[in-house]
Amino acid sequence: MSGINYSEKIPNNVNLSEDRTLQRALEHWQPNYLQWWQEMGPEGSQNFDVYLRTAVSVDPQGWAQFGYVKMPDYRWGIFLNPAEQDRKIHFGDHMGEAAWQDVPGEHRANLRRIIVTQGDTEPASVEQQRHLGLTCPSQYDLRNLFQVNVEEGRHLWAMVYLLHKYFGRDGREEAEALLERRSGHDDNPRILEAFNEKTPDWLSFFMFTYFTDRDGKFQLCALAESAFDPLARTTKFMLTEEAHHMFVGESGVGRVITRTCEVMNQLKTDDVNKLRAAGVIDLPTIQKYLNFHFSVTIDLFGADQSSNAATFYSSGLKGRYEEGKRTDDHVLKGSTYKILDVSNGTLVEKEVPMLNALNEVLRDDYITDSKAGVERWNRLIEKAGIDFRLKVPHKAFHRNIGTLAGVKVSPDGRVVSDAEWSAHQAEWLPTDQDRAYVASLMGRVVEPGKFANWIAPPVMGINRQPVNFEYVRFN
Repeated sequence: MSGINYSEKIPNNVNLSEDRTLQRALEHWQPNYLQWWQEMGPEGSQNFDVYLRTAVSVDPQGWAQFGYVKMPDYRWGIFLNPAEQDRKIHFGDHMGEAAWQDVPGEHRANLRRIIVTQGDTEPASVEQQRHLGLTCPSQYDLRNLFQVNVEEGRHLWAMVYLLHKYFGRDGREEAEALLERRSGHDDNPRILEAFNEKTPDWLSFFMFTYFTDRDGKFQLCALAESAFDPLARTTKFMLTEEAHHMFVGESGVGRVITRTCEVMNQLKTDDVNKLRAAGVIDLPTIQKYLNFHFSVTIDLFGADQSSNAATFYSSGLKGRYEEGKRTDDHVLKGSTYKILDVSNGTLVEKEVPMLNALNEVLRDDYITDSKAGVERWNRLIEKAGIDFRLKVPHKAFHRNIGTLAGVKVSPDGRVVSDAEWSAHQAEWLPTDQDRAYVASLMGRVVEPGKFANWIAPPVMGINRQPVNFEYVRFN
């Protein structure tokens, strides 16, 4: 069933009304979710009419409709891709068996952990972005922020449905806990460290949606291969929504770069102080933000060697990115993979069993994908005739997880002494002064068609609307 039933209290395409116990449990959770949104969702936005897209079908050709919605009235719901007839498990020790429609007892704890960890990232990013609407550079950007926020909220619903339906009392308790943790909280923080970082300004937001939502894409793609069919179907539909979040990041950073290059050409200078005096974000500062967000995000893939990753794969819980397109045996028992280690003060490669290196396999696929967008940013700089290149730092740079945790490595991949790190850290990562300067630019612009001085307008509006369309009506 690809259409979505909006006549119910919880919109869904999973015939929720046929399972009254589950429906009652989710309807009991719903007010707590709305209370969380009221407390931790976008600040001061409750009465705005926002031009949002809402899923009306899981069919790729007609899945969304656009219209004005007050965000607390957004119809969050439960949407799964259609079931694939006779789907088989296509990797790991259960390869060739029928995909699971329920949770096998021996995999219950691991599956719950995977679903809770994914679910926890969704409200976390809403909390991290709570204050950004107060400093939006345009109505267009404000609307995009709100679209990202409501869809992260829906992705929380996707995981909560699985917890309630398949994990009984444990699942219900985990679903409550997802609303109780808080990003950056001292006593009850979010599970993954990147989701406890602040997102204090719009350059951070664009970098987050480019890099960290891209981690989301790769994790969801790996889960879309899962032998647990409801999880695979849920994450496949989540990926449809995730694409817009990465677009917001890539185009947002691109527009910052475009505006900076315009001013560099107008003033005929690359002097950081002159560009800051003109109110734009200089390219070296953009590079430092890039270094920070990239390095924090690649830690999200976990340790480079992980027995959990091996277990998740062999059990069929989580595959690789685009598992079906790979030409190996999809069991990997005799396969190896190269990871980085440090020996005598230099980075060296060492070969380890691939099953234990699956976090690194996913991280490397992610890095390749991330570099492609950075090259698109570089083309904007080249087109402006400016001699500067943004670079993705070496994957050993600024790492806090796995073999490379705490090793001092420069962005170009040299192991450096503590003294050299201290001498150059301000060139490689945003300083307090950099962040204060970027924060100083964050004034609110909400007149339709107007944009803050530090960012260029988009090439086109949302859903073929003009750039100066009234994306948010302030009531």
